[in-house]
Order: sequence, then structure tokens, then C-alpha cells
Amino acid sequence: MSQGEAAAGVDTADRAVVRDRLWGAVVDGDEYVAGATVFAALDGGIPPEDVLLEVIAPVQRRVGAEWAANRMTVAQEHVATAINDRVIAVLAHHPAAARTADAGRVVVACVDGEWHALPARLLSEVLRLRGWQVDFLGAQVPTPHLIAHLHQHAPDAVALSCSIPTRLPMAHAAITACQAAGAAVIAGGAAFGRDGRYARLLGADGWAPDARAAADRLARGFSRTHHCATHQAIDDLPHLADQEYTMVSGMSRDLVRVTLRELAIRLPEMQSYSDRQRQHTAEDVAHVVDYLVTAVYTGDEELFSDFILWTADVLTARGVPAASLLPTLDIIGAQLRDFPRTLSVLRAARTALLSTNAECPS
Repeated sequence: MSQGEAAAGVDTADRAVVRDRLWGAVVDGDEYVAGATVFAALDGGIPPEDVLLEVIAPVQRRVGAEWAANRMTVAQEHVATAINDRVIAVLAHHPAAARTADAGRVVVACVDGEWHALPARLLSEVLRLRGWQVDFLGAQVPTPHLIAHLHQHAPDAVALSCSIPTRLPMAHAAITACQAAGAAVIAGGAAFGRDGRYARLLGADGWAPDARAAADRLARGFSRTHHCATHQAIDDLPHLADQEYTMVSGMSRDLVRVTLRELAIRLPEMQSYSDRQRQHTAEDVAHVVDYLVTAVYTGDEELFSDFILWTADVLTARGVPAASLLPTLDIIGAQLRDFPRTLSVLRAARTALLSTNAECPS
């Protein structure tokens, strides 16, 4: 019986059962049970691509959701992610996952500063199943090293993965450099937006919302005149000419330091914070500044507002009033009075936060 015929007898309920088993295994930290679960699914007739995208990928999304809801610690999230990564490796060695065609060569890499490699790993395995020779470069690939690889191996295309929006400036540099080296670039990952708006904004040749769509897009190929070697970021983002991004980015460390100092004055309860709470507060403020800088780079106020609303939800789940973000925004704004685009980004986020009925601490 062919794989397709076997798959016809495997319904959605079977996939749900496999997902539940894999979820239980990653929560228990048992990679052997996880691997056995995946092998059993393949032996039962679920196609390898479906196991990757309808079993492993949803389980990993659930891991992220549980962490955000404070029902899973950072350590537990790391263990679960590592097990899912190992499970993908196990799947690749199953006879059902053998590469049987020659679709071409593609490089899959995470942009510099992007540590979340699992989405790119999933894409790599889907492409390999569809006959591509895949050069998977993994997490956090410095752009010069990526370009050196392109010159050495001349792939048909590059698939760039980016999950964290604060890495968009690095993604832009990578896209521009790859195109200058003669390679078409397809972008994917949460950082590029649910509709791919930031992939288009940064000049990528294509965007895909998931691995299947990326594989389909790569199969169609790219017919385009590559950007010349002198193409620069400012050609895609003319607003960068005002230098606000450069100056605000250069102030990041001082912005965090001053904001923490002023917050301690405005919020007396911070005096009784434990070392861990202080560390979390410092990390939260640093993330706020990073996202602000990225919004100034892209010229997109919604990017920062969406992050602030997401942060408010995370804080609420952890028992911290979302309104504590308001003085943070105000203190940062007071330090950036001379930067009109940046102030506009901050005002939009403040308005969005207030629309959730958050009240400023007294």
C-alpha cells in the first residue's frame, strides 16, 4: 500500500491523538517517548510532512502559548523545544521520509540575532521531503557568513526565518545582501507580520505564512532582476534619512537605565522587589526599548502597539497590572522629546493600551 493510500485511512482524530501523545512526552521531558510517538505515526500511515506540520508544529505553538500564559517555565519551554528538535531529526531518518527528487538547492537560515531555529528547521525538512537539497545553517547566522556561503554554493534561493520583530533591521540587511549576491529571498516567520507586510516593506522577493506555502512558492521559482550591489536600506525605507533610528538606537542603553531609575521613584512598590523581580523588570524595559527602536526603523506604529498589548497580556497573566506599562512609556517619551516620529509611535501605543481600560498607577 502506498503512503497516499495509507494516509487516506488516517483521519483528523488520529492526528489529534498523536499531538496529545507528543505533548505529554515533551511536558514530561521524555524524548524517547516523543520519538517513538512520531515513528508510530509514520508507521501508521500519516505522511511525514503532515507529522511535521500537523503534529510537531502545533505542539511547539502550544509550548509557546503555555509559556506566555505563565503555565510553563523558561526551562520547561527550552526542554520541550529541544525535544521537538530531536523529534524532527528522528523523523528525517525514517524510511518514509527519504528524499526522492531533485528540485534544486536552497539555503535556509535564521537572521543574525534570531535564536528561534525550530520554524526554519521544520521548513528545511519539508523542503527536503519535496526534493530540495537543503543547506540548513541554523540559528543566528551573521550576514557576512551567509553571503560567503552563497558565493561558495550558488543556491537557487534563500529562505530567511525571523520570529522576533526586533531582528527586522538585521533581516533587512540580510535580504539586501543576498539579493546583491544574486540570490532571490523568500521570508517567513512571525516577525514579518501575519500578512507578510514587513517582508514586502523590506524588499523580499517573496513571503510565506507557513512551511507548505513556502515550499509551494519556491517550487514556482523567481523571475526577477536582482537588486544591484549598491542597493541600500534607505532605498526601501526613505524615512531613515531623518536619522531618528540611528540616534534613538544609539540611546538604547541610557533609555533603559534612566527608565528603571525613574520607575523606582514613581512606583514605590519596586523598593520591595526581589532580585528576580528587578531582573524581570529590567528585561521588560529593555524589550520595550528594542521594539520602539524597531518601529522607528520600519516606520510602523502598529508594530510597537501590538507588542505593548501583547506584553500587557503577559504581565496580566503573571499578576502584574498592565497599567504599569504606562509610566514606562511616559518616562521613555520624556527622554525622546526631540524625536517626532518616535513620540508618535509612543503616543499610539499609549492610546492602544488605554483602550484596554488600563489605568495609570497613582
